[in-house]
Amino acid sequence: MSIPFIDLKAQYKALKTSIDSRIHQVLEHGVYVNGPEVVELEKALAAYVGTKHCLTIANGTDALWVPLMALGIGQGDEVITTAFSFIATAEVIVLAGAKPVYVDIDPKTFNIDVNKIEAAITPKTKAIMPVSLYGQMADMDKINAIAKKHNLHVIEDAAQSFGAKYNNNRSGSMSIATGTSFFPAKPLGCYGDGGAIFTNDDNLVKVIKEIREHGSESRYYHTRLGINGRLDTIQCAILLAKMDRYDWELDQRQRVADRYNDAFSSIKADGFSTPFVATNCNSAWAQYTLTVKDRAAFQKKMTDAGVPTSIHYPRIMPDQPWYKTHTADPNQELPVARWAAEHVISLPIYPDMDDATQDKVIAAVKGAF
Repeated sequence: MSIPFIDLKAQYKALKTSIDSRIHQVLEHGVYVNGPEVVELEKALAAYVGTKHCLTIANGTDALWVPLMALGIGQGDEVITTAFSFIATAEVIVLAGAKPVYVDIDPKTFNIDVNKIEAAITPKTKAIMPVSLYGQMADMDKINAIAKKHNLHVIEDAAQSFGAKYNNNRSGSMSIATGTSFFPAKPLGCYGDGGAIFTNDDNLVKVIKEIREHGSESRYYHTRLGINGRLDTIQCAILLAKMDRYDWELDQRQRVADRYNDAFSSIKADGFSTPFVATNCNSAWAQYTLTVKDRAAFQKKMTDAGVPTSIHYPRIMPDQPWYKTHTADPNQELPVARWAAEHVISLPIYPDMDDATQDKVIAAVKGAF
């Protein structure tokens, strides 16, 4: 039996009746864009996260790009972010017209190193975009304190952390705007691309909504530059069905992570580590990511054992070819981020993972050392 990296089929089987019913309702009323499920989902998501407002959007990239546009961040501005993330984090800053300024990462959490943020601030800095990597929120209290001191915006990249907590605050509730992703492989995923933006700012949500709808204040009346960023009604219906058991899914992800942690505690190999989660944080466990000394050799042994793995991420953003030419400082070292990019590797983790399947993964990992 092959082991899936993420088992969306098992999730669908568990939620089939609810998902099918929700989709059928959309097919019956026929409002495929801006249907009633869109508003219903936005209210449910805002209530879950604990914000006044939520706007669904076409994908997780737009969920970060649109807040930058709405805050007026653009040409000549700088946005401080981590060096270690999926490329969309830097991409949206460039798309907005600003310059990404990369900061190295914490060696334990792999999130942005808050102790190095202030040194990166210049008169051109307008915002900080921390990434809540692998499902764990960045150190938001310290980031917000720095931002307040220097009059900067904070936009959380929560593409991997919907449902996570920091000091009992949900991811998405601790900055002027937050973007998350509902890509199918995310902890809460739809059946295509999708995302959401969270904010408590009444004025900002109005601007975001207009940008999402081609910059229109009303039909055929366009007061600002915008995009076509709506999330389809059917995707919202699917997410509503999935929300019904999302807290259970988070608990199950934690259960799987705890079993991994217990099983791997005896491995003392050089360069090997299991994920570190700060005591004041609850991770959404978007990934379960190890570090290993010789990744290529380890990955081959896992493949030979029939266990899939994935690398998030094999190259830091400023080392990506286009970004190296157009956005990076060639003299910046970023040693921790570059080390992580060479040594991280993620194991299968999903809510419906049974013990027998996980035990095969555990046996393969132990057998690799």
